[in-house]
Amino acid sequence: MAEGERQAPPDSSEETPAATQNFIIPKKEIHTVPDMGKWKRSQAIEKLVALLNTLDRWIDETPPMDQPSRFGNKAFRTWYAKLDQEAENLVATVVPTHLAAAVPEVAVYLKESVGNSTRIDYGTGHEAAFAAFLCCLCKIGVLRVDDQIAIVFKVFNRYLEVMRKLQKTYRMEPAGSQGVWGLDDFQFLPFIWGSSQLIDHPNLEPRHFVDEKAVNENHKDFMFLECILFITEMKTGPFAEHSNQLWNISAVPTWSKVNQGLIRMYKAECLEKFPVIQHFKFGSLLPIHPVSLC
Repeated sequence: MAEGERQAPPDSSEETPAATQNFIIPKKEIHTVPDMGKWKRSQAIEKLVALLNTLDRWIDETPPMDQPSRFGNKAFRTWYAKLDQEAENLVATVVPTHLAAAVPEVAVYLKESVGNSTRIDYGTGHEAAFAAFLCCLCKIGVLRVDDQIAIVFKVFNRYLEVMRKLQKTYRMEPAGSQGVWGLDDFQFLPFIWGSSQLIDHPNLEPRHFVDEKAVNENHKDFMFLECILFITEMKTGPFAEHSNQLWNISAVPTWSKVNQGLIRMYKAECLEKFPVIQHFKFGSLLPIHPVSLC
C-alpha cells in the first residue's frame, strides 16, 4: 500500500449480527405439492381465496328452504342473487385500480362459474367458466406464471370446496350429466390436474384410486383422490356401477396415460360439445375465433 494511503473503513453491511437476534434451527416446510403455496404465493392468490371464502360464508347465511321437491332447493336463487349483485365488487378486491375497466368483463365469468339459478344445476360448463375467470386474470397480469401451482392447488381447490358445499346444501342437479357413462356428475378439470400431480408417484398407481384405504389415507394431499372421495360420499352402491368410466380408467397402467386420455376426453366431451359451449360467453379477453383443439 502506498505511503499515506488510508485503508477504507469496513463495510457496515458485513458486521456480525446483533447478539440479541433470535436464531432457529432450519426445518422442512414443503412436505406435499400443495405446500408449494407457502413458497409461491402472490397477493392476488390470497385475495382470490378470500373472495371464495366470502362465497362460502354466504352459503352459511342462506340456509336451504323447506320445500316439497328434494332437489334444486330454491334458496340457491337467493344466494345467487347476492353474488349477481356483488360480483363486480368482489372482483374489484382482486384487480388493482389501474385495471378497473376490466372488472365488469371478468366478473361475468365469476357469476357463470357457480351454476344456473333458474335450473339450479351445475356442470362442467360452469367449471369451465371459472377456468376462464382465472385465465382472464392471467391475461390482464393479475396472476403471474409464478402463481401457476397456487392457482390450481390453492385457488381452484378452494373453488372446488365451495362448489361441493353448494351442491350438497342446495341439492343442485348435474347439468348435462351422462349418468353412469360420464366421468363425473359435476367436475372434470380436477381429474386432469389431479392425474398430472400423480405422474411418477413412487407408490400410488391408477389402480389404487378404487381402493378405499388408499383414498382415505391420501386424499388430503392429492386432488384426484379428493374427487374420488367426494363421489363415494355422494353415491351408493359398487363403484364400478355408479362410476363406470372411472372404474375403467383405474385399469390404465400409468398416470401419464391417464392424464393424456383425460385431456383428449375433455376436448371431445366438453370443449367440442354444443350443449356445453353454447352457454359460454366471449369478450375482449377471451374472443371467439377459429382455434385448433388438436
